[in-house]
This record gives sequence, C-alpha cells and structure tokens, in this order.
Amino acid sequence: MRTISIVGGGPAAMMLSCMLDPAKYRVTICEKNVALGRKFLVAGKGGFNLTHSEPKEEMLKKYIPASFIQQALFSFDNDQLQNWLQELGIETYTGTSKRVFPIKGIRPIEVLHAFLKRMQEKNVQIKYGHTWQGWNEEQELLFGHEGKTEMLRSDITVFALGGASWKVTGSDGSWLELFQQQGIGTHPFLPSNCAFRVDWKEELIKAIEGTAIKNAVFSCGTLQKKGEAVLTRFGIEGSAVYALSSEIRKQLLNEGSAEIRMDLKPDLPLAEIEQRLKNENLSVKDALLKKVNITEAQLALIKKHTTKEEFTSPHKLAALIKSFPLRISAMAPLDDAISSVGGIALQEVNEHFELKKMKNSYCIGEMLDWDAPTGGYLLQACFSMGHSLAAHLNRI
Repeated sequence: MRTISIVGGGPAAMMLSCMLDPAKYRVTICEKNVALGRKFLVAGKGGFNLTHSEPKEEMLKKYIPASFIQQALFSFDNDQLQNWLQELGIETYTGTSKRVFPIKGIRPIEVLHAFLKRMQEKNVQIKYGHTWQGWNEEQELLFGHEGKTEMLRSDITVFALGGASWKVTGSDGSWLELFQQQGIGTHPFLPSNCAFRVDWKEELIKAIEGTAIKNAVFSCGTLQKKGEAVLTRFGIEGSAVYALSSEIRKQLLNEGSAEIRMDLKPDLPLAEIEQRLKNENLSVKDALLKKVNITEAQLALIKKHTTKEEFTSPHKLAALIKSFPLRISAMAPLDDAISSVGGIALQEVNEHFELKKMKNSYCIGEMLDWDAPTGGYLLQACFSMGHSLAAHLNRI
C-alpha cells in the first residue's frame, strides 16, 4: 500500500482525505494546529456559506484565472458538493442571495465533525502540532513537534498550506520561502476580499461611519456588482466591494490609487432622477431625501463632493447619483483580509496540481495563486481541487 502525506488541514485537505481510496493509500495529515479546519470554523461565524447555487458555467466566470479551476469545478460542482454533504448528514438550503448554507440549527463545528467522521471511516491518521519546516537532503519532510524535529517519508506528498490571511488560524504564508529555495516560482501574498481605504475628512466620518449603502451598483474597471457595502472610518467594505477586489488591487499596484463608482439608484433612470429633483416646492435637500429617497449618509457624501452650483443643478446632481466616485488609496492589511492572492505560481503545477519540478508532490487550495470573491466561491474551489486530486490519485 502506498503512503500519502497531506501537509495542512484545511477544506482542500479534508476533502482530499475523504475521497482517497483507503484500499490504495495509507493517508496521514500533518497539521500544525491542535485541530483541523481552524479557518473553516472562523469562516462559519458569519453564516457558513459553503458554496453558491448559480449554474457552474456562470460560477466559473468568478474565478481568476477561470481556466485554472475549470476541470476541477466541472468534475465536482456545487450541486455535487451539496449532494455529498447530504450523504454526510449535512442538509443545505439556498438563501435569497443564492448562497448555500447548512440548514438552520447545523453549526460549523457539526459540519467539521461530519468531515472528521468520514476521514475516520477512511482510516486517515492525523498528526496535530506538526509544523512543516521543509525537506532534508533525502527530500524527506521535516516537521517541528514538541521542540523536536521529526522526519516523514511518503510516496506522495500533497501540500495544502493555505494562504496568508487570518494568521490567527495558522494561515501565515511562512512556507513561501521554503518553496523558493527549491526553485519553485512564487508570487508575494496580497489581500483579496478586503476593506479598502478611503481618505475621508474627519467631519464626514461622523456623518457616515457605520452606515450601509444598500441596493447600489458598484463598479471598477470592467467589474460590476449590485449589492451593499458599509462605510467605515477606514473606508469601505462589504460583499459588493469585495467582488471588485481584483480590479481595485490592479489599479492600486499600477497607479497608486483606484476609483470605484457607485450608482446609488440603479433602478431609477437618469432622466427620472433629474425630473424628481426639479421640484419648486422642495429644497434640494428635501427633494433628495423625499423624492429620490437618498439616505442621510448619502446626502452627506453628495454635499461633500459638490460645489453649491453643482448641488443646485438637477442635471449634475442626477449624474452624480448615477455615478458617484470614490477614490481608493490602499488595501486593508493582509491579516485583515478574508482571503489572499499570491503563493505558488500556477505555471509551476500541471493539470493535476502536481509540481512540475517535484515528482509526486502536489499543491492544492489557497496556497496557489488564484482569486475569487466571497459568496461560497472560495470554499467550492478548495473542495473541488481536493476532490479532483483524489480522483486522479485513485486512478494511478
């Protein structure tokens, strides 16, 4: 029987170990924490969004690059994931946002326990408190454990080390240099799905901090997302803005700043807004609040962004409401981001995620350099990669 060592215990690793054939492989997971799935559980605190319900062809468009994940996603898509979870006893439902969650009453820890139970049934061995430290001259894996160094030799090694966000969960990206020393191409880690800094004036912060921009359309470059975002002292955050992360990040890196646009009233045509503002019986402020239904926070933004002449011009004011600009000056710190980009360069692995420069060594999950928005896309990709690699290894 061949041996497989999986380094890391996140969602990609757990799915892989659940799917490997125990008649072919003796599987060991080496995890530096005292439990598996730390980031998995943290993600569940805000509502455990397991995947998205849209057709897989549409889902694929959310990934950058899409070609990288296509084979894995189509071989184990969102419908198949939900069916498999049901086999584990985890029933799911689709919310109004088309996101998929465990049914009410099922906690994240119960989902984790369902994975662990299946892994136990597959005779997967788990070594906790094992921090990977690289390779020795014989290419054996080295692990730090209880102040000592342990060596582990296996026929196949799968790295599932995670990205570099949420260090409290153990995903600190510290392993990057170890691959660089082996001549493996990497990219620096950068934040994704994060807050972005807007340099508000202090007096404006008092009027807008903590308020939500709802039912708006946010855009940056070629990307566009309808939804909501929250204005904070730091800047702006929320699912609609996270969906623009890749374009905002590109502009920040290339130009030093970025611009997003907000259509505050996407369901009202420009001409209709302008007409509602032409009300002789109301002040401009009252027309905005009562006829256009602009919020007090949005009003504060508009007043700060306009001259007196612009504020009293229905044409200019309507145009601003349909395309309100926000200048982004920076990304949130990497450790505050929901996910990260960077890690192992995709050209370093083949279609089965095997490292081209290291035979029988594979990389899956967020440690590879790909990007996706929140909404279940990140977890789905990790599950799909784990499943796809297991199918490949079970065939050979």
